[in-house]
Amino acid sequence: MTTTLPDLTTIPMGGNLAHGGATFRIWAPRAKNVYICGDFNSWAQDASSLLTPIGSGHWAGFVPDLKDGDAYLFYVDGPGTSGYKRDPYGRLLTVEPAFPNSNCVLRNPSTFPWHQTGYHAPAFNDLIIYQLHVGTFSIQPGNAHGNFLDVIAKIPYLAALGVNAIEPLPIQEFPTQSSLGYNGTDYFSPENEYAETADGKLNDYFDSINSILRQAEQSAYASVDVLRDPDSQLRALIDVCHVYGIAVLFDVVYNHAGGGFDENSPLWYTDRMPYDNKNDSLYFTEMSWAGGQVFAYWNDGVKQFLIDNARFLYQEYRIDGLRFDEVSVMDHFGGWGTCQFITETLRYLNPCAIQVAEYWPVNDYIVKDAYAGGAGFDATWTDWLRTSVRAALNAAACGSSASVDMASIAGALTNSLDNRWRSVSCLENHDLVYTGRDQRIAQLSDSSNSRSWYARSRSRFAMGMLMAAPGIPLLFMGQEFLEDKQWSDTPNVSYEIWWQGLDSGDKTMSDFLRFTRELIALRKSHPALRGEGGAVTHVHSDNRVIVIQRWVEGIGADVMIAATLSETNRYNYQIGFPSEGRWNEIFNSDVYDNWVNPSTAGNGGGVNANGPAMHGLSASAAITIPANGFVVFTRA
Repeated sequence: MTTTLPDLTTIPMGGNLAHGGATFRIWAPRAKNVYICGDFNSWAQDASSLLTPIGSGHWAGFVPDLKDGDAYLFYVDGPGTSGYKRDPYGRLLTVEPAFPNSNCVLRNPSTFPWHQTGYHAPAFNDLIIYQLHVGTFSIQPGNAHGNFLDVIAKIPYLAALGVNAIEPLPIQEFPTQSSLGYNGTDYFSPENEYAETADGKLNDYFDSINSILRQAEQSAYASVDVLRDPDSQLRALIDVCHVYGIAVLFDVVYNHAGGGFDENSPLWYTDRMPYDNKNDSLYFTEMSWAGGQVFAYWNDGVKQFLIDNARFLYQEYRIDGLRFDEVSVMDHFGGWGTCQFITETLRYLNPCAIQVAEYWPVNDYIVKDAYAGGAGFDATWTDWLRTSVRAALNAAACGSSASVDMASIAGALTNSLDNRWRSVSCLENHDLVYTGRDQRIAQLSDSSNSRSWYARSRSRFAMGMLMAAPGIPLLFMGQEFLEDKQWSDTPNVSYEIWWQGLDSGDKTMSDFLRFTRELIALRKSHPALRGEGGAVTHVHSDNRVIVIQRWVEGIGADVMIAATLSETNRYNYQIGFPSEGRWNEIFNSDVYDNWVNPSTAGNGGGVNANGPAMHGLSASAAITIPANGFVVFTRA
């Protein structure tokens, strides 16, 4: 059979299977020659393996009879050095020989058996995000660290918790054995350390995952070969998340790459210029950030690489959005226009996939459209709520006579971007509670005893503020059950998330987990808690009381939240209500202390708002607010 050779000027970047073989294309504008090498040609650099220059610094070629799983590398003969380079667009690296001597692997992405459930990601304002680190989130006995398949084992738990999106820290290939993920080097390749390759363990995972699929009344995977490599295991994670109604947001790092580049690193001096000037490294400038090199945003080839990477993650992994690490650094080094190109491209591809920026200090132009001078992101991380709530907890922990600034929390709740849902708020995240940095909420609430009533109740108050606030709430792994340890990317017994506590029936943890789960359910069941309508109707720092009104614009469906950081119950506390009549108490945080709390301070199921106008509202009632707690009311 005759193979029709492709037009080399139109083939995609990287190594890609095509009819009759595979095409290869690389951007190496100052290279003298570029070869494609593998077992298929005995790794030779000769006329048969020489790629063709096709213009604009690109080299391309076609090799017949290649198949899924074949390994390859580019060999670049440059002005400074000559040697192998991994494909900047390589979809997978070989596990052996170990990184940094890995080869790239050809993949056929169409072979993965995705479940066709018709899944659609939640509306942006409905998102409840759970941030996790694959290596430390869940670790099976006998494993040095967690992996993609371990995360799959926790998906039913996350679905029962009620979160509807997970946000793993970056999963791209990094050069060290453990990492937060922000030192990636191979942007199209999933991290090999996050894969299980041992046959015995892989068979056990296969059986467990199929059981999880059957629980959701979905077909099992036909063969363990579906999970044979890191790429497939990552796809399975996304697939099972979607089966369970959970979106997947990837965390990408476009402000820098590395450090830890090795001789074969695909982005580091790709065309092998002399190493004496980092501005000649093609993808980067001489400027460094977080131990790596800042991308050369002025270079169209670099812009296209970053756009291609984001598009690849959307299309091949079917993810539901991206969180962009430190866009403020991109902006500082001239990358604003690159952000605009990326966001416009991705919005065209999938307007239902959210694009979340991290930018410090918060800049409202980050979520404005590009035509208005903005960067075009959908939402941005904000620190208003976390700063004010954490400060209030820290002050409250000093005792009942300490001054607690509740007005600061009020300011955070009313601070907003063009749309309130554009704000992603958290109380803990990977940066904040990393080892050696800030305390986790339970420890912050009572540094002497993170399981005391003070720690438990103040932590419930904090979670209540997060779920009552306008915007998108984000939880950090373990926060839902009162994890009190800082975390580290180096997994060991000191830093692992303490699942054993839940498994062994630790009542403090299980009570707090129930509280979090039912609070999330409350938010999901009441549109007012997810919408744009919100105001602080009363705040009193001396009393440590704050009252929040949430509503649906143009409809109503009001929800009233009254909360306090007082160490004693607030009885007969008069607050305003939007209308007269019966208001049902639909949630009381005090119920969850030693569930079911026999001494719950509450309102007997509801109150009658028959008092005079108050706090700018048309009616009022005397209510009970439990110590270090909150109550929620809706119209009967």
